[in-house]
Formats: sequence, structure tokens, C-alpha cells
Amino acid sequence: MKNLLRSDRSADRSDSGAAIRLGEAGETGDKNPWGLVLVVFMRLLAALCVAQGLYQWSALLLPHRPLFDTVTPVWGAAVIFFAILDLLAAVGLWLATPWGGVLWLFRSVAQIFVALTIPSFFGPLWIAATCVLILGYFALTWLAGRPEANFGLPKRK
Repeated sequence: MKNLLRSDRSADRSDSGAAIRLGEAGETGDKNPWGLVLVVFMRLLAALCVAQGLYQWSALLLPHRPLFDTVTPVWGAAVIFFAILDLLAAVGLWLATPWGGVLWLFRSVAQIFVALTIPSFFGPLWIAATCVLILGYFALTWLAGRPEANFGLPKRK
């Protein structure tokens, strides 16, 4: 009876619907530490998105000169777009939800597109950093999804 109850609880835990499960053992019984690394990475990205979102909101609410009188409509639309999208992506990233990662990726691709169409909105160094962060996100997501991927990190017990 105890084994039956224990297996029911473990089945409930594995079907919790969590986007990223931290510390669960894979098929070989080893725990994968990459889920924790991915969550920390997503939280750092969330902090960066909050800073960018607040910067965009400061351009809207606290301009040195009236923003929409001095910039083109496309520039003003980009400021509003990123002011909203940065903060929404930050919430999703902080919660480590799948939609947060998707929203952040959409926002990052939009940043690259805006940098190509409005060259002075984002600098080339910023776009290079965004590309590196996208590659890092994909790599960590892939590693977190592989239960046997330990790659020299200490095993968690």
C-alpha cells in the first residue's frame, strides 16, 4: 500500500505542469542542474528587460523635450512598443514560463529588426549582445531539456 501511495505522489509531482522542473532525476537517475542555470539566466534577462522597459517609459513620461514633437512617428511607435513589451517579457521571464521566453524572443527579434530599420535606435553592439543572449537562451533550454546532460557540473543529490 505504501508503494502504491508513493507512486501516486510521484506521478502527481511529474504531471505538475511546471514549465521547468528543477532537480528531477532523468532516466539514468542523475539530476540535471541545467534547469536551475536556465532559471537564473531567465531571471537575469528579466532584470535587464525591466531596466530597458523603465528606460523606455522614462523617455515617454520624463522627456527633456516633448518626445513626439521631435521624433518621427515610427520612432515614437517603437518607444511605446518596447516600453510595453519589455515589461511583459520581464514578468514572463521572472516566472520562468514558456510564454515569457517566447515573448522575450519576439522582443529580441523585434529589436534586431528595429536596429536594421532605424539605425540610431539600438546600436550594433547592443544587437550583437542580443544575438549572444538568444544563442545562450537556446543552448540552456536545450541542455535543461536533456536529462543526461551534466557536462562537468557537480551532480545535485
